[in-house]
Amino acid sequence: MSKDAYIHKLLPGSPGSPLLFVFHGTGGDESQLLSLGRDLVPDGTILSPRGDVAEMGAARFFRRTGEGVYDMDDLSRATDKMAGFVRAQVEAAKPSSVLGLGYSNGANILASVVFAAPDLFNASVLMHPLIPFEPEVKGSLAGRRILVTAGKRDPICPPNLTSRLEAYLRADGADVTVEWHEGGHEVRPNEIEAARRFFAGVPAEGA
Repeated sequence: MSKDAYIHKLLPGSPGSPLLFVFHGTGGDESQLLSLGRDLVPDGTILSPRGDVAEMGAARFFRRTGEGVYDMDDLSRATDKMAGFVRAQVEAAKPSSVLGLGYSNGANILASVVFAAPDLFNASVLMHPLIPFEPEVKGSLAGRRILVTAGKRDPICPPNLTSRLEAYLRADGADVTVEWHEGGHEVRPNEIEAARRFFAGVPAEGA
């Protein structure tokens, strides 16, 4: 897969620093989470792809047929394409670690890539993911670090599905942390602080 499979933006970091992929939510673009990525991993290289699917003009990473109803064939296509894109970027950058952060639809594609290729990301932050299906993990998530953030009153990502996702991840051996807030689908300061602490605690590969 080509490094240019997606339209993307890149903020270079220090040589040998972590490579952080950030994945926007529905209607966002490759600029939406760049500054957040830089804030969370100040010395890292930040790479942000734009979703290649349009839903009434809003960019997404895969198609859906309704709110919370995914086109599973297109999700499979998108997952394979994104995994190839990430691998190509990692091979070119040779970073100290590979990190991922996604919000909403971006969290969903990141989660799907983590299920399909558990070796790709050393650590992932899933902000308000909605996984309405039972994941099929190809391999093992043992030792992989995952932070899930969620709102207790999120109308798009119901708390019971967040808890179910946590259970799936734990059952497969992932090192899971969950950060809640009292609100809805918005990202709140405690989520950002949790992500900052989480990424700061990720060791370089081989360390």
